Amino acid sequence: MLASIATFAIEGVDSREVTVEVDVRAGLPGFAVVGLPDAAVREARQRVRAALLNSGLEFPQKRITANLAPAHVRKAGPSFDLALAVGVLAASGQLLPEELRATAVCGEISLSGALRPVHGAVAIAFGAREAGFARLIVPSENAGEASLVEGIEVLGAPTLERMVDVVRGVWTPPPPDPPAASEVAIPGLDMADVRGQLDARRALEIAAAGGHNLLMVGPPGAGKTMLARRLPGILPPPAFEEALEITRVQSVAGLGDGRLATRRPFRAPHHMISASGLVGGGGTPRPGEITLAHCGVLFLDELAEFSRRALEALRQPLEEGRVVVTRGQRSIVFPADTMLVGACNNCPCGRPQEECECRPSDKERYARRLSAPLLDRIDLICQLDPVPQLSDAAERAESSAEVRRRVVAARERQQERFAGTRVFANAGMDARLTQRHVMLGEEAARRLHAGERRGWLTARGQDRVLRLARTIADLGGRERIDSADVDEALGYRLSVPALAAA
Repeated sequence: MLASIATFAIEGVDSREVTVEVDVRAGLPGFAVVGLPDAAVREARQRVRAALLNSGLEFPQKRITANLAPAHVRKAGPSFDLALAVGVLAASGQLLPEELRATAVCGEISLSGALRPVHGAVAIAFGAREAGFARLIVPSENAGEASLVEGIEVLGAPTLERMVDVVRGVWTPPPPDPPAASEVAIPGLDMADVRGQLDARRALEIAAAGGHNLLMVGPPGAGKTMLARRLPGILPPPAFEEALEITRVQSVAGLGDGRLATRRPFRAPHHMISASGLVGGGGTPRPGEITLAHCGVLFLDELAEFSRRALEALRQPLEEGRVVVTRGQRSIVFPADTMLVGACNNCPCGRPQEECECRPSDKERYARRLSAPLLDRIDLICQLDPVPQLSDAAERAESSAEVRRRVVAARERQQERFAGTRVFANAGMDARLTQRHVMLGEEAARRLHAGERRGWLTARGQDRVLRLARTIADLGGRERIDSADVDEALGYRLSVPALAAA
């Protein structure tokens, strides 16, 4: 007898439908799995057999052949266990075909018959909904996460036996509880701890308000890392669509806790990371750090110490907001809409200018590690001075809550402006949206063109200045951009040619 059941395989951060066809017929007992399975899928034969017997169900002593279609797509991981078990039950007559109509399943099975959670439940639920399935059966631990996707009924089962009861309609699992929201502020990390560095604080606020890339340059101990790690505390909470995207990425990577993300991710990889670790890839493509920071912050401390190959690999993702990895004549797309925040020293030794012993050639070699095309994709470059004496910086600094109120107000203006689009912040505008929403007066336009005529402002740089000026105006609560906004935006671009040519 032949039976089939639908499940899903993870591709990037999306899912792809896989049909599990199971044929049970007379012959020497055996269980073969075909369709490009990896070792974990082939080992499912032993898990399925033991789970069925330990759950009081029958494992047919016949010739069993399971095909995972489409056969040209490699299948990996234990998430096919449940579909194979259901296929065997249906092909042996223990479940009826009409009971499985419009149903997809996904999950790992233990030898006792207990269902174990799998990675990518949100992506699987998205795939099941888009494929037109009415319900999705997953392990109980994945039910809350998968139920975040609207438009499909998600049923969680703790064991294989209970899953059979769900299919037969004799037991209905309780609906999963929606995840409770948590506080956005990061305990113990507050902007009030930062003394001095008013320019850097202002640059951080602008970057947070518009989602712009930021580079801080200064001597060691000036507060670059301290400022960057306080950035999540002034960022607005993610919108529901953004939170769902964050949750999907974390679920696929195995980093989620099964609840809807309420904080934007903050990733800070070590400078020895490889290019594939930073942007994604590998033999079996996996998301890189820039994808794990999707809708959040990617902080690269000691930016100039990263390998040239890793830094240059960031150029296209920063421009397009995605990473495309091609393996085996197929392309996998990873989202990479993130804020890049970098920090580096002025020279290799990092000592104050009066104590620096670096030769000019050393400084030139150090500066060349950051190429002009990479710097051109950074909206703000801020120079930090050495830390002032405590007596000189004893004034009270604004807290993260105070700064965050202005950032949230600016983001709300942007959400109203971009309603109906997939853009959430000014940094995500393309050329068409920039022309529509950035209108300059005569004086502001004259100052922008003056910077272009000097030769250090590229066409991409001019576009980024416009977006930056739009954010500065939003922070000030103004719809019209004036010349002061353009001047401030240009001031953060003045360092681009100096760093590239140093």
